Amino acid sequence: MDYARLPDPVVIDRSGEILTFTLNNAAAGNEITAPMFDAMIAVLRSEATLPTARVLRIRASGETFCTGRERAGTDAVSIHREVSRLIELKRLLRASPMISIAEVQGDALGFGFGLAILCDFTLVAGSAKLAFPEMRKGLPPAAIMAYLGRYALPKQVFPMLLFGDAITPDAALAAGLVTRVCAPDALQADTDALVERILSLDETGARQCKSFFQSAEESSLEHNFRCATETLTVSALRLMASK
Repeated sequence: MDYARLPDPVVIDRSGEILTFTLNNAAAGNEITAPMFDAMIAVLRSEATLPTARVLRIRASGETFCTGRERAGTDAVSIHREVSRLIELKRLLRASPMISIAEVQGDALGFGFGLAILCDFTLVAGSAKLAFPEMRKGLPPAAIMAYLGRYALPKQVFPMLLFGDAITPDAALAAGLVTRVCAPDALQADTDALVERILSLDETGARQCKSFFQSAEESSLEHNFRCATETLTVSALRLMASK
């Protein structure tokens, strides 16, 4: 593929405290290409080092959200490089100090569905089709399975992964994979309202809330109690000093 001829396959925009990634590869179903991965990774790394935005909004142009990722690797080295790149994007997105929102206006398949799930909030149009179709080609979706169990019970999601059947947004909501199902014509307004609600929160407190929530998921109860003591002490002192 001649990447030089693609018109900004991912549009990255900053507006105040809001950072937006717009997948703009609609002719290919907004499939994520190597340049798109690299562009998003670079910005996420920058935000991890020097946070300036508070909200990350991931959306897409056209009728489809994302049908997956490009698979251009032809040998062990190039395939490993591709997989490492996609894992890095997911790692940075999950660890980002920004509150992330996926605005899924259309079909989200494979990597696209997994990317949306990994965001802190996943708002999906009721007309969208969702699926993990990788196993239909014999490829276990390991990058998604690495974290899917944190969002839904194994008995609910394993059949989705194994068979690759399309599921409705309502079924995904019931399984814990999405935050809200929206009327298609209300999705953007619902996302706008959510962004404003996040921005109305105390900035430092919101970052601490996300960080502690994710850390607690991966740690023992005793460790979490110890960290809670320190977090609450530091937070209370910060709030007292700000008055």
